[in-house]
Amino acid sequence: MSAHLAALAPARRRRAKQRARERGIALIMVLGAIAVLTVMLAEFQDETSTELAAALADRDGVQAEYMARSAVNLSRLLLAAEPTMRTAVAPLFMMMKKTPPQLPVWEFSDRILGAFNDQEGAASFAGSVGVDLSAGKNLGMPGGRFEISIVDEDSKINVNLGAANDMAHLRLAREIMGLIAPLQYSPMFEKKDTTGAVHDRLSVCAAIIDWADLDEGMFDCNVQQTAQARSAGVEDAYYQLLPTKPYRRKNAPYDSLDELRMIRGVNEDFWATFIDPEPDNPKKRIMTVWGQGAVNVNTANAQTLLAIVCSGAQADTAICNDPMQAATFLTGVTMARGLTMGAPMFGNANDFINTMKGQGQMGPLLTTMGMKPVKFQSDAEFGKSISTESKVFSIYTVGVIKGYKRETRTSIHAVVDFRSAPQLTGTGQQPGGTAGNPPPTNPPNPGTGSQTPNTNNPATQPSTGGQVVYFRIE
Repeated sequence: MSAHLAALAPARRRRAKQRARERGIALIMVLGAIAVLTVMLAEFQDETSTELAAALADRDGVQAEYMARSAVNLSRLLLAAEPTMRTAVAPLFMMMKKTPPQLPVWEFSDRILGAFNDQEGAASFAGSVGVDLSAGKNLGMPGGRFEISIVDEDSKINVNLGAANDMAHLRLAREIMGLIAPLQYSPMFEKKDTTGAVHDRLSVCAAIIDWADLDEGMFDCNVQQTAQARSAGVEDAYYQLLPTKPYRRKNAPYDSLDELRMIRGVNEDFWATFIDPEPDNPKKRIMTVWGQGAVNVNTANAQTLLAIVCSGAQADTAICNDPMQAATFLTGVTMARGLTMGAPMFGNANDFINTMKGQGQMGPLLTTMGMKPVKFQSDAEFGKSISTESKVFSIYTVGVIKGYKRETRTSIHAVVDFRSAPQLTGTGQQPGGTAGNPPPTNPPNPGTGSQTPNTNNPATQPSTGGQVVYFRIE
């Protein structure tokens, strides 16, 4: 019996080893399967997470874009409502025998439109006007917010005047020279550029105008000469002779402000001093490619006003030649803007002219500060280059959506022209009709019994919200 058991022992050991090998193989297969499933699960999780994050980003991006678009439309409504607000305060100015000026409602757009924004904006609006918004409907911006900045383009020097007529060329030349003429800027025009050339004031001014004008003649910015003496021959081939990436002069209006970077002599120092001193604050911008041409003296900054005054002043004007006089003027304008808190200071162009001449209500104040009165070459001609009402505005909006550990922002820049926009109410003069009455429809065409195309179709009429002339989403 013992012998028989001894004979069976090796077989049992072999079977035990076989079972152990099988269990090991099974364990390895299980571990391998777990490893493969773990990798697949991790890959699936990464793909799903990526797709979910992309979907959330797209969703937030769309929401942020339409929040920014809503802010643009609200801004257009606010600007369109300004004439109605002006009419409401007209009796107060009539008592003072003055014409009601344009109200700069765009300077307070973030507060006025706060009722449609997030809780913080709504609280700011409620605190400003003293109302309770809890009972309001369709107010607020759940899940996000918007940021608004409206810039008055008519408060800037419009370089696209160079694409207009000869008188506009001369006006732009005077404004540019008035801006860059002060002696403290002389070192900027004495340095060599990357090609070794030196661009003085006259050449830079001429280059800005020649880029946009339609002719092939070189403009001479020496405005003290006569029209015959200003003829400077044909435009040169400066841009075509550049060593790297040559190009031709455009001879067409500027499409964007960035085109100025292509102008000879417009380097980074020139850009930061005379075009866009603070890129993050477009209200500090000095030049524009939009606008109606005449500069709004109620909204232009002090540096722009100095340039405009010097463009029409006589050659021996103190604030255009004496840095101390210029500093006095800049200080006086800044102080006056601070005291008025954005309220318009001039009812019409003559008020500004009289002030610069030391007359009127505010003129003696500047004289008391030590500023010498300004003598203009022609009050009438200078009055054509300024205004007290703006019609073209840049609307900068940002839609913001807050997510988990991230924030989605979509920016929109829209430029809106209100020059042909009818009033928001029916009290104003409408195109083709009388005040308060709709324009008449076209009569039937005699002899045919048919009606001519109705040019007064609402689809072809100007919008009360102005005409969008530029639109960009970032």
